[in-house]
Formats: sequence, C-alpha cells, structure tokens
Amino acid sequence: MMLFPISLFAIYTKGRGREIMASLKYNPSLLLILILCPFALHVHSQSSNSCDSPLNLTNPFLFDTSSLHCVVVWSDQNFVLRYVQASANVWSFVLSAPNPNSYVAMAFSPDGKMVRSSAVVGWVAADSTLNMRRYYLGGQSPDAVTLVDSSDNRLQVSNSSIQLGGNQMIYMAFQVTSDKPTSHLLYSFGPPGRLPAAPSYALVEHQQRIATSLNYATGQFATETTPEASLRRSHGILNMLGWGILMPIGVMVARYMRQWDPIWFYSHVAIQSTGFVLGVIGIICGFVLQNRLKTPVKKHKGIGVFILVLGCLQVIAFLARPDKTSKVRKYWNWYHFIVGRVLIFAAAVNVFYGIHLAKAGAGWNAGFASVLVIFFIITLILELRACMRK
Repeated sequence: MMLFPISLFAIYTKGRGREIMASLKYNPSLLLILILCPFALHVHSQSSNSCDSPLNLTNPFLFDTSSLHCVVVWSDQNFVLRYVQASANVWSFVLSAPNPNSYVAMAFSPDGKMVRSSAVVGWVAADSTLNMRRYYLGGQSPDAVTLVDSSDNRLQVSNSSIQLGGNQMIYMAFQVTSDKPTSHLLYSFGPPGRLPAAPSYALVEHQQRIATSLNYATGQFATETTPEASLRRSHGILNMLGWGILMPIGVMVARYMRQWDPIWFYSHVAIQSTGFVLGVIGIICGFVLQNRLKTPVKKHKGIGVFILVLGCLQVIAFLARPDKTSKVRKYWNWYHFIVGRVLIFAAAVNVFYGIHLAKAGAGWNAGFASVLVIFFIITLILELRACMRK
C-alpha cells in the first residue's frame, strides 16, 4: 500500500522530470506532501475501530446488533460506543476499545461524577480468559469500589457478554433495563498489567478516564469538564508556562542580549515578572485543588513551595540589588545566578512530576521535553557564539 502513491508519482512524472524537479525546487512543501502521503495512508489503514468499521466478532451477541447507533466517545483512546433502544424499557449497548492489558470500564453516573456511579468492567486475563463484571463506586477509596451481582437494582444489566476481536479490540455488550439511561457516561481504563483477580476482583485506580454526556435521541455527545479538572489544567499550564518556560527565556535574555542595553534589562524584568505572577497563581490553584481532592502530594507540594521561596528571594534580590560600582555587586551576581538556575532546574523536575501525578499522558511529557530541548539547543548555539567572539 505504501508503494502505491510512489508508483503513481513515477507514472505521472515519466517524461516530465525537469518540470517536476523545478516544481519541487521552488515548492518544497510539495515534496513534503509526497513523502508524508504514503505514511498518512498507512496510518489511516491502521485505524480499525471506528463507526465505519464493522463489528469484528467471532460469535454473535445475545441481542440484535443490526441497527445500532454509533458514537466515537473517546477519540484519543479509540473508544467507540454503539447503542439502540431495543424496546420500551430496554437499551442495548456495545462498547469497543483497544485491549490495554488491563480493564476497560464504562460507568453510568447520576451527576457526571465517579462517586455513586455503576460501572460495567471487562478485561482479558493473563490466560486469555475473558471477564466482565459490575461494580458500584461508593467513594474515592479502593475499598469503596464494590463488586455487585445481578440482584443489585441500581443498574439492571442483562444479556452481557465480552469478546476479543481479531483486531485486538475488546467488545463489551450488555442491555440495560430503563426507560431512559442517564446521559452522564464515564469511560476509563486501568494501568497495564494490573488486572482484577479472584477472589475479590478488586479494581486498581484507573490510569485515565473521561466524563461525557450523551443525547440518546440525536447521538450528540460532549465531554464534561468538572471544576476540579479545570482547576487541575489551570494549575499545570500556569506553572509550566510561568516557572518552566518564561523563566528560562528571561535567563537567556539576560545572558545573551546584553549588547542591547537597556532593552535587555527591561525585557528580562518583564519576562521574569510575568513568569513569577503566573507561577504564583498556578501554585495557589494547586493549593485549592489539593484541598478539594484531599490527594496526598507531599513531594510535589514541597518542591512547589521550595520554588515559590526561591522566586520570592529573587524578587527581594532585585529590589535590594547593589550599585554596579559596589564591592558586593560581584557576590550579588553569584547569588542571583545560582538561585535562578536552581529555581529553573527544580521547576522542570516538578513539572514532569506533576504530569506524572496527573496521569496526563505521554503527550504532555513529550511537549514539555521538546520545549526544553529547544531551549538547550538555542543556549548551546548562543554560548558557542559568545565563546567564539571572545
């Protein structure tokens, strides 16, 4: 498949080599498109779980699946939900998701929160046996997540079954007895290798989750954002931008733009002040978030307080800086240099640690790491240039 676009290009360019090469010379984006086109087709062909793809089943489910509505409820994790109202008070559901080597869960929540929600959970055990069970989430602690049986009336489930398709997709099928199920639906999956086991079948904390609302009549759905989720995002973004990005930029301005005096000084002060304000707001958001969630984050919190203290010391040092002709100016420069570098290093470590605690995923780690790599390359180039000038 990947050779197909190349073959077409070869046929098209036969006898027109000079024209094509001239076009590529003055339009390099065309060359980039030609290079990426086969890869894009290849990636597209790998997307095997969508509303356009049929149910890849070994055996039929216990109910009719010929007229199911389909919604991609979690595009980042390739979760697809199919549903239909089978009768006046019976709804059919089929959830398909990639096998994460852990459990896959779908929960019905009365208010969009995990607490007081009823979940249908499925997984493939180490011996390839398929398991599907129901849980009630009575609280945030692991012991509050209880295994329930068919006698539990909070969510009446019947005709449930689970399959592992040939495309390594988990298919969970079940029917819910209700006039209209709640529109608040939660989806999650567990950490790799952490499978529920007999006899308790206890669930470990999910690795990632998403809360959505579904309009069963129209098929429209939306991702629900809780106040805690917004606060967590604000806390992370503000600290990353303030301490992790703006502070290093301000340092580079002070070190490599001194030939443009006094522009470098005012730029340095403006950037560092903005970073400090954003960082302080981010830390305040962190305090409020920790107070609401009651989550034990002592190390992350301790490093954040340490960074805040260093930032305050830098502000005090700026206000009390001695004159350039003063004998102690040299020691003040050493102090300002060391404290600033320690602050930036601690901020980078704490940002990565915060991403880990929030289970934000590899994308956030890769994004922030890319920024740091760019800063390192720019610093290296400017440092070598300064050395060559000397």
